[in-house]
Amino acid sequence: YLVAAVGLQSLWSLSLAIVDIYALLVKRCLQNSGVVSLFAVGDGITSTLTFAAASASAGITVLIDNDFNICSRNHCTQFETATALAFVCWFAVLPSFLLNFWSLASR
Repeated sequence: YLVAAVGLQSLWSLSLAIVDIYALLVKRCLQNSGVVSLFAVGDGITSTLTFAAASASAGITVLIDNDFNICSRNHCTQFETATALAFVCWFAVLPSFLLNFWSLASR
């Protein structure tokens, strides 16, 4: 679930970057309400999926490490690193969602 959610997040962020670069090259403004609402909804969905996946992965990591005590046989450091980076990804996307939502709501 974590790999699928972060993969979707990466594709969404890459497509937004391409749209932004194109808009800068052709000097086009992306401030109409349809585009802003699409950005806000997309950022909201992907950030929610990323947060849910990071939380689920953190729960599984705690289960393996603390409850079962079988971390020596598994790759716990890799699981913990992936979970931490998923939370970092969510913290990076959250301001984009909040600013897009605020821009949409202030119209």
